[in-house]
Amino acid sequence: MPDRYLVVGHPVAHSKSPFIHAAFARQTGQSLSYDRLDLAPDDFESGLADFFALGGAGCNITVPYKERAAGFANRLTERAAFAGAVNTLWLGDEGLVGDNTDGVGLVRDLKRHLALRDRRVLLLGAGGAARGVLAPLLAEQPAQLVIANRSADKAAALAELAAGLGRVESCAYEALDGDFDLVINATSASLAGETLPLPEALFSQGGLAYDMMYGQAPTAFLRQAEQLGAAVRLDGLGMLVEQAAEAFRLWRGVQPDTAPVLLALRDSLG
Repeated sequence: MPDRYLVVGHPVAHSKSPFIHAAFARQTGQSLSYDRLDLAPDDFESGLADFFALGGAGCNITVPYKERAAGFANRLTERAAFAGAVNTLWLGDEGLVGDNTDGVGLVRDLKRHLALRDRRVLLLGAGGAARGVLAPLLAEQPAQLVIANRSADKAAALAELAAGLGRVESCAYEALDGDFDLVINATSASLAGETLPLPEALFSQGGLAYDMMYGQAPTAFLRQAEQLGAAVRLDGLGMLVEQAAEAFRLWRGVQPDTAPVLLALRDSLG
Protein backbone atom coordinates (compact mmCIF):
# COMPACT_ATOMS: atom_id res chain seq x y z
CA MET A 1 0.00 0.00 0.00
CA PRO A 2 1.49 3.39 -0.95
CA ASP A 3 2.39 5.88 1.76
CA ARG A 4 -0.39 8.39 2.38
CA TYR A 5 0.02 12.17 2.38
CA LEU A 6 -2.46 15.05 2.57
CA VAL A 7 -2.83 18.79 2.29
CA VAL A 8 -4.97 20.08 5.15
CA GLY A 9 -6.77 23.41 5.19
CA HIS A 10 -10.16 25.12 5.23
CA PRO A 11 -11.13 25.48 2.44
CA VAL A 12 -8.74 23.28 0.50
CA ALA A 13 -10.54 22.24 -2.71
CA HIS A 14 -8.53 24.81 -4.70
CA SER A 15 -5.14 23.43 -3.61
CA LYS A 16 -2.68 22.51 -6.37
CA SER A 17 -0.63 20.35 -4.01
CA PRO A 18 -2.07 16.99 -5.22
CA PHE A 19 -1.14 17.91 -8.81
CA ILE A 20 2.38 18.92 -7.76
CA HIS A 21 3.15 15.90 -5.56
CA ALA A 22 1.70 13.43 -8.06
CA ALA A 23 4.07 14.90 -10.66
CA PHE A 24 7.02 14.66 -8.25
CA ALA A 25 6.14 11.03 -7.47
CA ARG A 26 5.98 10.05 -11.15
CA GLN A 27 9.24 11.83 -11.85
CA THR A 28 11.15 10.17 -9.01
CA GLY A 29 9.48 6.74 -9.06
CA GLN A 30 8.02 7.11 -5.57
CA SER A 31 4.94 5.12 -4.48
CA LEU A 32 2.56 7.41 -2.59
CA SER A 33 -0.94 8.84 -2.56
CA TYR A 34 -1.69 12.50 -1.93
CA ASP A 35 -5.16 13.90 -1.21
CA ARG A 36 -6.93 16.96 0.18
CA LEU A 37 -8.54 17.08 3.62
CA ASP A 38 -10.82 19.97 4.58
CA LEU A 39 -11.08 20.21 8.37
CA ALA A 40 -13.41 22.63 10.13
CA PRO A 41 -11.72 24.68 12.89
CA ASP A 42 -13.16 22.54 15.69
CA ASP A 43 -11.89 19.37 14.02
CA PHE A 44 -8.33 20.35 13.09
CA GLU A 45 -6.30 18.67 15.84
CA SER A 46 -8.54 15.60 16.10
CA GLY A 47 -8.57 15.19 12.31
CA LEU A 48 -4.77 15.33 12.14
CA ALA A 49 -4.44 12.89 15.03
CA ASP A 50 -6.79 10.44 13.27
CA PHE A 51 -4.83 10.69 10.02
CA PHE A 52 -1.51 9.82 11.65
CA ALA A 53 -3.06 7.17 13.93
CA LEU A 54 -4.36 5.40 10.83
CA GLY A 55 -0.93 5.26 9.25
CA GLY A 56 -0.57 8.62 7.52
CA ALA A 57 3.03 9.41 6.62
CA GLY A 58 2.94 13.20 6.37
CA CYS A 59 0.94 16.24 5.39
CA ASN A 60 1.14 19.81 4.23
CA ILE A 61 -0.73 22.50 6.15
CA THR A 62 -2.24 25.54 4.49
CA VAL A 63 -4.40 28.44 5.65
CA PRO A 64 -5.72 28.95 8.22
CA TYR A 65 -3.90 26.30 10.27
CA LYS A 66 -0.15 26.88 9.97
CA GLU A 67 0.17 28.45 13.43
CA ARG A 68 -2.00 25.77 15.05
CA ALA A 69 0.07 23.06 13.39
CA ALA A 70 3.14 24.43 15.16
CA GLY A 71 1.46 23.67 18.47
CA PHE A 72 0.44 20.19 17.30
CA ALA A 73 3.96 18.98 16.42
CA ASN A 74 6.13 17.21 18.98
CA ARG A 75 9.26 18.90 17.64
CA LEU A 76 9.86 21.95 15.47
CA THR A 77 12.79 22.56 13.16
CA GLU A 78 14.72 25.77 13.71
CA ARG A 79 13.07 27.52 10.75
CA ALA A 80 9.60 26.46 11.86
CA ALA A 81 10.26 27.70 15.39
CA PHE A 82 11.35 31.10 14.07
CA ALA A 83 8.36 31.32 11.72
CA GLY A 84 5.95 30.30 14.47
CA ALA A 85 4.16 28.28 11.81
CA VAL A 86 4.32 24.84 10.19
CA ASN A 87 3.40 23.87 6.66
CA THR A 88 4.98 20.39 6.62
CA LEU A 89 4.48 17.54 9.10
CA TRP A 90 5.82 13.99 9.20
CA LEU A 91 6.42 11.18 11.68
CA GLY A 92 10.03 10.98 12.82
CA ASP A 93 11.87 9.03 15.49
CA GLU A 94 10.87 11.65 18.08
CA GLY A 95 7.23 11.81 17.08
CA LEU A 96 5.58 14.35 14.85
CA VAL A 97 8.05 16.83 13.32
CA GLY A 98 6.96 20.24 12.04
CA ASP A 99 8.88 22.29 9.48
CA ASN A 100 8.25 25.42 7.44
CA THR A 101 9.39 25.26 3.81
CA ASP A 102 7.80 28.52 2.63
CA GLY A 103 10.94 30.62 3.00
CA VAL A 104 13.26 28.22 1.20
CA GLY A 105 10.62 27.89 -1.52
CA LEU A 106 10.50 31.65 -2.00
CA VAL A 107 14.28 32.04 -2.05
CA ARG A 108 14.79 29.22 -4.55
CA ASP A 109 12.23 30.73 -6.90
CA LEU A 110 13.68 34.23 -6.56
CA LYS A 111 17.22 33.04 -7.25
CA ARG A 112 16.15 31.86 -10.70
CA HIS A 113 15.84 35.54 -11.54
CA LEU A 114 17.95 37.56 -9.10
CA ALA A 115 20.97 37.06 -6.87
CA LEU A 116 19.87 38.31 -3.45
CA ARG A 117 23.27 39.04 -1.93
CA ASP A 118 23.93 42.79 -1.53
CA ARG A 119 20.47 43.72 -2.89
CA ARG A 120 18.05 46.18 -1.32
CA VAL A 121 14.94 44.22 -0.43
CA LEU A 122 11.51 45.46 0.67
CA LEU A 123 9.12 43.04 2.35
CA LEU A 124 5.51 44.26 2.40
CA GLY A 125 3.47 42.99 5.34
CA ALA A 126 4.32 41.87 8.86
CA GLY A 127 1.97 38.93 9.36
CA GLY A 128 2.54 35.19 9.31
CA ALA A 129 3.49 35.04 5.62
CA ALA A 130 6.23 37.64 6.11
CA ARG A 131 7.55 35.99 9.27
CA GLY A 132 7.68 32.63 7.50
CA VAL A 133 10.09 33.87 4.81
CA LEU A 134 12.14 36.43 6.74
CA ALA A 135 14.95 34.22 8.05
CA PRO A 136 15.71 32.53 4.68
CA LEU A 137 15.74 35.94 2.97
CA LEU A 138 18.23 37.31 5.50
CA ALA A 139 20.40 34.20 5.13
CA GLU A 140 21.06 35.34 1.55
CA GLN A 141 22.81 38.45 2.97
CA PRO A 142 20.98 41.30 1.25
CA ALA A 143 22.53 44.72 1.72
CA GLN A 144 19.33 45.86 3.41
CA LEU A 145 15.92 44.41 4.19
CA VAL A 146 13.06 46.75 5.07
CA ILE A 147 9.75 45.52 6.47
CA ALA A 148 6.87 47.87 5.68
CA ASN A 149 3.35 47.49 7.03
CA ARG A 150 0.20 49.54 7.62
CA SER A 151 0.98 49.27 11.33
CA ALA A 152 4.51 50.54 11.98
CA ASP A 153 4.49 48.88 15.41
CA LYS A 154 3.82 45.45 13.94
CA ALA A 155 6.60 45.92 11.38
CA ALA A 156 8.98 47.03 14.16
CA ALA A 157 8.14 43.96 16.26
CA LEU A 158 8.95 41.63 13.38
CA ALA A 159 12.19 43.50 12.65
CA GLU A 160 13.21 43.20 16.29
CA LEU A 161 12.55 39.46 16.20
CA ALA A 162 14.98 39.11 13.28
CA ALA A 163 17.55 41.63 14.48
CA GLY A 164 20.26 39.04 15.06
CA LEU A 165 19.93 37.57 11.57
CA GLY A 166 20.96 40.55 9.46
CA ARG A 167 20.35 44.20 8.72
CA VAL A 168 16.62 44.74 9.16
CA GLU A 169 14.68 48.00 9.26
CA SER A 170 10.97 48.73 9.50
CA CYS A 171 8.47 51.47 8.75
CA ALA A 172 4.88 52.20 7.82
CA TYR A 173 4.02 52.34 4.12
CA GLU A 174 3.82 56.13 4.10
CA ALA A 175 7.38 56.41 5.47
CA LEU A 176 8.98 54.42 2.64
CA ASP A 177 11.91 56.23 1.07
CA GLY A 178 14.36 55.17 -1.62
CA ASP A 179 14.25 52.51 -4.27
CA PHE A 180 14.57 48.72 -4.03
CA ASP A 181 15.99 45.96 -6.19
CA LEU A 182 13.32 43.53 -4.96
CA VAL A 183 9.86 44.19 -3.53
CA ILE A 184 7.97 41.19 -2.11
CA ASN A 185 4.27 41.34 -1.34
CA ALA A 186 3.55 39.15 1.69
CA THR A 187 0.17 40.78 2.37
CA SER A 188 -3.25 39.40 1.45
CA ALA A 189 -4.17 42.54 -0.49
CA SER A 190 -4.15 40.76 -3.85
CA LEU A 191 -6.80 38.30 -2.63
CA ALA A 192 -9.23 41.21 -2.35
CA GLY A 193 -7.94 42.97 -5.47
CA GLU A 194 -6.63 45.84 -3.35
CA THR A 195 -3.65 48.08 -4.06
CA LEU A 196 -1.20 49.18 -1.38
CA PRO A 197 -0.28 52.80 -0.48
CA LEU A 198 3.17 52.73 -2.08
CA PRO A 199 5.31 55.63 -3.34
CA GLU A 200 6.04 56.07 -7.04
CA ALA A 201 9.83 55.87 -6.70
CA LEU A 202 9.83 52.34 -5.30
CA PHE A 203 11.80 50.22 -7.79
CA SER A 204 15.41 50.57 -8.84
CA GLN A 205 16.29 50.25 -12.51
CA GLY A 206 15.65 46.62 -13.42
CA GLY A 207 13.75 46.11 -10.14
CA LEU A 208 11.79 42.91 -9.49
CA ALA A 209 8.28 42.72 -8.00
CA TYR A 210 7.20 39.43 -6.43
CA ASP A 211 3.71 38.59 -5.17
CA MET A 212 3.44 35.53 -2.95
CA MET A 213 -0.10 35.13 -4.28
CA TYR A 214 -0.83 33.75 -7.76
CA GLY A 215 -3.70 33.37 -10.19
CA GLN A 216 -4.60 32.98 -13.84
CA ALA A 217 -4.19 36.73 -14.40
CA PRO A 218 -1.62 39.13 -12.91
CA THR A 219 -2.45 39.97 -9.29
CA ALA A 220 -3.48 43.42 -8.13
CA PHE A 221 0.01 43.97 -6.68
CA LEU A 222 1.75 42.99 -9.92
CA ARG A 223 -0.49 45.34 -11.91
CA GLN A 224 0.37 48.11 -9.46
CA ALA A 225 4.08 47.22 -9.67
CA GLU A 226 3.96 47.53 -13.45
CA GLN A 227 2.59 51.06 -13.09
CA LEU A 228 5.38 51.84 -10.61
CA GLY A 229 8.05 50.74 -13.07
CA ALA A 230 9.00 47.22 -11.98
CA ALA A 231 10.98 45.68 -14.83
CA VAL A 232 10.28 42.08 -13.79
CA ARG A 233 7.02 40.89 -12.21
CA LEU A 234 6.54 37.39 -10.77
CA ASP A 235 3.70 35.69 -8.94
CA GLY A 236 4.02 33.03 -6.24
CA LEU A 237 3.40 29.92 -8.33
CA GLY A 238 7.11 29.13 -8.40
CA MET A 239 7.27 29.50 -4.62
CA LEU A 240 4.36 27.05 -4.31
CA VAL A 241 6.21 24.43 -6.36
CA GLU A 242 9.56 25.00 -4.63
CA GLN A 243 8.16 24.78 -1.09
CA ALA A 244 6.40 21.55 -2.12
CA ALA A 245 9.69 20.18 -3.48
CA GLU A 246 11.38 20.83 -0.15
CA ALA A 247 8.56 19.03 1.68
CA PHE A 248 8.86 16.12 -0.78
CA ARG A 249 12.61 15.93 -0.10
CA LEU A 250 12.02 15.85 3.65
CA TRP A 251 9.46 13.07 3.31
CA ARG A 252 11.07 10.92 0.61
CA GLY A 253 14.78 11.74 0.72
CA VAL A 254 14.93 12.72 -2.96
CA GLN A 255 14.99 16.17 -4.57
CA PRO A 256 12.56 16.48 -7.52
CA ASP A 257 13.16 18.64 -10.58
CA THR A 258 10.80 21.58 -10.20
CA ALA A 259 11.13 23.19 -13.64
CA PRO A 260 8.89 20.79 -15.63
CA VAL A 261 6.32 20.68 -12.83
CA LEU A 262 6.13 24.47 -12.70
CA LEU A 263 5.70 24.61 -16.47
CA ALA A 264 2.92 22.01 -16.39
CA LEU A 265 1.16 23.79 -13.54
CA ARG A 266 1.37 27.13 -15.33
CA ASP A 267 -0.12 25.53 -18.44
CA SER A 268 -2.94 24.03 -16.36
CA LEU A 269 -3.88 27.51 -15.14
CA GLY A 270 -4.50 28.55 -18.73
